[in-house]
Amino acid sequence: MFQNYLKIAGRNLLAQRTYTALNTIGMAVGMAGAVLIFLYVRHHLSTDRHHSQFEKIYRINTDLYLEDGSIEYNPEAPLPLAQVLRTDYPQVENAAFLIMNRDLTVSVRQRGQAAPLRIREAKGTGLVEPTWFKIWDYEWIQGNPENALLAPNTAVLTQAWAKKYFGDTNPIGQVLTLNNKTEVTITGLLADAPPTTDLNLGLFISMATLKGLYPEYEPDNWYYLNSTNRLYVTLRQPGAAASIRQTFPALSQKQYGADADIFRFGIQPLREVHFDVARGGGAIRVSLLWSLGIVGLLLVVAACINFINLATVQALRRSKEVGIRKTLGSTRVQLIRQFLSETTLVILAAGGLALLLVAVSLPLFTRWVQVDLSFRLDGLTVAFFSLLPVLVILVAGGYPALVLSGFSPRAALQGKFTTGTGSRFTVRRALVIVQFAVCQALLLAALVVAYQIRFIRNADLGFRKNGVVVVSVPPKQNQKLDAFRQSLSQYPTIKSISFSHRPPSSDQLFGGSFKFDGKPDWEPYPIRDRLADANYLSTYGLKLIAGRNIQPSDTIREYLVNETLLHKLGFRDPQEILGKNLQYHLSSVPLPVVGVVKDFHQKSLREEIGPCIIASQADWYSRAGIWISGQETQQTLDHIRQTWLRFFPDEVFEYQYLDEQLAQFYETETLLVRLINTFTGMAILICCLGLYGLVSQVVVQRTKEIGIRKVLGASVNSIVALLSREFLLLVLLAIVIASPVAWYFLNQWLQNFVYKVSVEWWLFAVAGVLATGVALLTVSVQSIRAALMNPVKSLKTE
Repeated sequence: MFQNYLKIAGRNLLAQRTYTALNTIGMAVGMAGAVLIFLYVRHHLSTDRHHSQFEKIYRINTDLYLEDGSIEYNPEAPLPLAQVLRTDYPQVENAAFLIMNRDLTVSVRQRGQAAPLRIREAKGTGLVEPTWFKIWDYEWIQGNPENALLAPNTAVLTQAWAKKYFGDTNPIGQVLTLNNKTEVTITGLLADAPPTTDLNLGLFISMATLKGLYPEYEPDNWYYLNSTNRLYVTLRQPGAAASIRQTFPALSQKQYGADADIFRFGIQPLREVHFDVARGGGAIRVSLLWSLGIVGLLLVVAACINFINLATVQALRRSKEVGIRKTLGSTRVQLIRQFLSETTLVILAAGGLALLLVAVSLPLFTRWVQVDLSFRLDGLTVAFFSLLPVLVILVAGGYPALVLSGFSPRAALQGKFTTGTGSRFTVRRALVIVQFAVCQALLLAALVVAYQIRFIRNADLGFRKNGVVVVSVPPKQNQKLDAFRQSLSQYPTIKSISFSHRPPSSDQLFGGSFKFDGKPDWEPYPIRDRLADANYLSTYGLKLIAGRNIQPSDTIREYLVNETLLHKLGFRDPQEILGKNLQYHLSSVPLPVVGVVKDFHQKSLREEIGPCIIASQADWYSRAGIWISGQETQQTLDHIRQTWLRFFPDEVFEYQYLDEQLAQFYETETLLVRLINTFTGMAILICCLGLYGLVSQVVVQRTKEIGIRKVLGASVNSIVALLSREFLLLVLLAIVIASPVAWYFLNQWLQNFVYKVSVEWWLFAVAGVLATGVALLTVSVQSIRAALMNPVKSLKTE
């Protein structure tokens, strides 16, 4: 019996090739989009879940509750807290501290070469305590996790990093030199971590090496908080987090005294860390993942709508078939099985085509979203690929099967069913509205996100971002840096050079407490600093609005302040603050304010401009900003490199344009644009396929009517308008329904930015015109073909 169903289904599908092709392609595109979204969402939801203690791992955070009512959310913790948790908290099974290194120079001796191989590592390295390997799961190839990092000057590598440094040579016992001064011996080798991890370290350095590598670090200082510090713990019972959280106020009181209300510790489960964008380090907001999941569902729903609509308009053509079958004794259940068999064949074919589309597009999609996606046949994947076609078959085939099998035999044989402008199949119209409402919402999202990104890229940040090359420089080499500057300044295309700790805008914020105008108390809010030389303003184009620039100096002697700090201190006229004394935590004495600079953005446009000072402190300089002209750019870069190697032969030359650094602030938004554009294109394609099929069926059903109208003198334009009117009205109704819903959610997304665009009326107009234009183009293709048909042939059709 089942074989008979399939045979008849196959014949019917082959007999209606256009209908079958449209359904198969549309369904394949929808399913392929759903699969890509599933792989992307699964990647993020499975981050670090390969660790056996995942549910027991927590991160300790330190948030700052400032006296002015603001809160700074931070992912870091002070180093001495790790030992306190190990000794004083029985609920804590293990605690491990991580100091992530940045800008670490790694040197490797090369056999037969006088100069070592030097590699600048911007990320992927860190100092860790030995207990690190009691919290996280690693596959040990060589070495012992119990003692590999107990001693100072020891390190562990992953396979990929070992190959990078030593090739195929066994790394155990080999030596690396860090920052040209500290040698570490490799004591362990680990298998590479899976791509689904936020802790993708390749070089683990023992925490006992900290004093030799960074002698200025104060390991017992509870006030020392740095964005590179992380503290993780495992709890004996996950429920113990609440009891630990209750003890933190007393711990803060013990360590900070009067400042206990400012420094507040928190304990955060690992499952939340990957999505904690507010504290920094989070990869993606979980709300965006769920939104993508809804988009994937809507793609499949749109494809199912195509199937339902096309099957429904086929009802008149197949009504006589149903009537004959029922007259000959077929039951409704048998007819439903027959129609579901046809649906199953289409869905299985679409599923195979969808997998082929995914296999072809996955490498491109992976590069597009910058995430290493791959097929992994775990339980979740098997369940998804098993349930998806079953649900699609039931949703897409269920309604048409019920409609077709429910025809009265007498009415079916008489052909008394209409699918054109009558009211019998109002569900079809509703489904078309839903389908185009999805397209309209996605189009609006694509336009608004692109508009916001354009605003970000073109926003006045208060400083020069184009034409500035940022080069990492070795710290505490002031004389060499001055000579390096003098040599570069003679090159004609180099306009200005400045040494600083960071450029005006950076992904890291540095600052601290201050006193003002001789007051004995610290101000109730911190200030941010930009430690830089006297060329900082001219190189980065910062604007001085009052007073003068700081004088050249290697230490803090005077300050520039920004407008925000000026206003927070109660001044309106910039001249009033000049000569006032300010004492910053990096200086033991009050020093004068000599100038006021126009506000500039210190971080991304998601955050408000904060109070900031500029002062000289040469020992902190780690970046050189080099403003170059737009002429002979490559020759200028080559000259900078050659000059660098002459002055710093033991360092690695690396550079990046400032505007490229700033673009990294908005990687999430750039990714969102790519995702929305991809799936909006898919949704539009599905809608166009469905609309094309519907118009084709309507044209077939109204062929004689079109012929009669042409014989009676109807023009091509009037016939096209006749065939297009209903569909365009449905599209316009979809636009009206989708616009307010999209407006609400897009405004919610824009709340993530302090500086943002408004969702203006013209964006809705552009999206509406695009959606209407696409629909009109799709409808017109078939309408014009029908209108141009020879009326003699039209009148002969059955």
